[in-house]
Amino acid sequence: MPIENVSDTARWVAVYRGMETARPDALFRDPYADRLAGPEGLQIVKELKKGRYLASPMIVRTAVFDELILDRVRNFGVDTVINLAAGLDTRPWRLALPSSLRWFDIDLPGITEYKATAMRGEATSCIYEAIAVDLRDSEARAELFARIDTGATTTLVIAEGLLIYLDEMQVASLARAIVSITSARWWLIDLANPRLLKIMTRHWGASVSSGNAPFQFAPASGVGFFDEFGWRELEFRSGIYEAKRLHREMPMAPLWRLLARLSSRAGREEFRRMSGYVMLERTT
Repeated sequence: MPIENVSDTARWVAVYRGMETARPDALFRDPYADRLAGPEGLQIVKELKKGRYLASPMIVRTAVFDELILDRVRNFGVDTVINLAAGLDTRPWRLALPSSLRWFDIDLPGITEYKATAMRGEATSCIYEAIAVDLRDSEARAELFARIDTGATTTLVIAEGLLIYLDEMQVASLARAIVSITSARWWLIDLANPRLLKIMTRHWGASVSSGNAPFQFAPASGVGFFDEFGWRELEFRSGIYEAKRLHREMPMAPLWRLLARLSSRAGREEFRRMSGYVMLERTT
């Protein structure tokens, strides 16, 4: 497989953004997606088992994150955004953000340099800075967060497509580090449950593991995992029901929803929370 490290998954997701952009009824427009994905991204989707089948959930996640981010920025006074493991995200270029907003993209050196080169000469809508840091380095991470916190009043932290590649200890460490940011009021994440993790691992686990990017995080306690670290659920958007709302369902989704309606109350709730997009708010 052409997935050689976790950063290659950013090229993979960029292919899906390019696919959506090409649609006449696109949920969003990312004119940079194809450029950033490059032939390597296309090769990943081509060789990945049911590669194009995965487009829908990635596209829905992008669209829902767009909505949630813009809502916090426009209606709740966010003046700073910290985008963890930013990959090839292009929101500072493609979203209509306030010119005064400070946006920080943080990722590993290789992918950070690649994106900077590919986007050279393109203007962002806000104040933008890309920072190369390994988020697993707790000392460097703490130093970076303290620097960004200076001058920030209300911060939104984003971790899109990141947590599933971490283990529970790493996520716990990250949660503590983010709550140490005085201005951080909200943390936007995507989350899978154990059943979905098993499905993903069965179908695509070998492919991502070969690039040292195994699927790992899907806590049995769900969003409750974050309670002890100073975070609680403010808003949950179910992946499968958001796909229905946005008319981007996977082929078997209507059948799955029908089966869920026939199950117990607990079964229906497990189905609803199989995957989701969660806005966390700090409690400390």
